[in-house]
Amino acid sequence: MPLYIRDDSVDALAEQVKKLTGASSKTDAVRAALQAQLEAAKNKKPLLERIHEMQGQADEIGAADPAFDMKKFSDSMWEDA
Repeated sequence: MPLYIRDDSVDALAEQVKKLTGASSKTDAVRAALQAQLEAAKNKKPLLERIHEMQGQADEIGAADPAFDMKKFSDSMWEDA
């Protein structure tokens, strides 16, 4: 079944993808783009799941040291400059 692109802006996008990816045809470019988008959508984690993962990483790092002097630390990085 042939692919007909009736929208000029979509045709231009397909042509750009074809050129940038080195695809042999617009159909191949559209196929690759759709496959990549489908994979990305399948692998996308829900926001709450990503937040829980980040909270777990923060818990592993531990609480901040209340005695840490950020200004002193920042200034020390510029002493040799």
